[in-house]
Amino acid sequence: MTGRPADRLGALAFAASALLAGGNAVGVRFSNRELDPLWGAGLRFGAAAVLLLAGTALLRLPFPRGRALAGAVAYGVLSFGVPFAFAYYALVHLHAGLGQTVLALVPLVTLLLAAAQRQERLTPAAVGGTLCAVAGVAVVSQAPLRASVPVAALLALLGAVLSFAEATVLAHRLPHLHPVTMNAVGMTAAAVLLLAGSAAVRDHWVLPERAATWWALVYLVVAGSVLTFVLYLVVAQRWDASRAAYVFVVVPVVTLVLSARLDDEPLTASLLLGAPLILLGVYVGALRRPPTRPPADDRP
Repeated sequence: MTGRPADRLGALAFAASALLAGGNAVGVRFSNRELDPLWGAGLRFGAAAVLLLAGTALLRLPFPRGRALAGAVAYGVLSFGVPFAFAYYALVHLHAGLGQTVLALVPLVTLLLAAAQRQERLTPAAVGGTLCAVAGVAVVSQAPLRASVPVAALLALLGAVLSFAEATVLAHRLPHLHPVTMNAVGMTAAAVLLLAGSAAVRDHWVLPERAATWWALVYLVVAGSVLTFVLYLVVAQRWDASRAAYVFVVVPVVTLVLSARLDDEPLTASLLLGAPLILLGVYVGALRRPPTRPPADDRP
């Protein structure tokens, strides 16, 4: 990273988004205790979309049309609609720290998808990192499977990983939009998708009665959606796709601390052994940069 202002802005946005996103999975767990999953997700992103659309109007940002509008809708479906439908379902059955640890695979899957779509190159390190991360997932999965957690919950998390990763790759192909505008359109599209799914499965559309659920919902809307994803898109537009997705590796550290403190998540041996394997695999496969060679004229 250089000292250019864009890099400093990207680094600050990265740190802030990772910190704020750390509370998301915990907030979803609290929301799921009173609200049906798809209804809670749709309510969250519907409220966030209203705030972002208001911000777009106040800032007098141009509204996208044509290809830019279609791209923003596709980004929203892949970044918010599909993955959070999966994640909300999974977090009914899994603790937040475990769920966020599996989501740490996003940078590695992003690199694999970017390589498949010829945005980045696939290296031997990426292959080795993939094997290490897969071993980590196998380890962390042992405890929930022994506890009779539905396999579908783990598969849903992997579906969320795939969708998040493709959204990051897609962001590099879309016409450039202001992060507020992009997220306003994207979250609107996601809210429509999530609420349609909620209606299809006949969720109960009720507002929370418990104070804890209201606090969780407010956090998820303001900090976990509006601020987190605007900041993350700032990073994604400035850094390589796989590097921007590194935020998914930092977030589990914050989530594990909050989940153990607020949701009594047990720090099992499989989690404590498997999580480092996942993080190591992601680092080796997607994030580590080989040392650059000096120019030929500078070599001794």
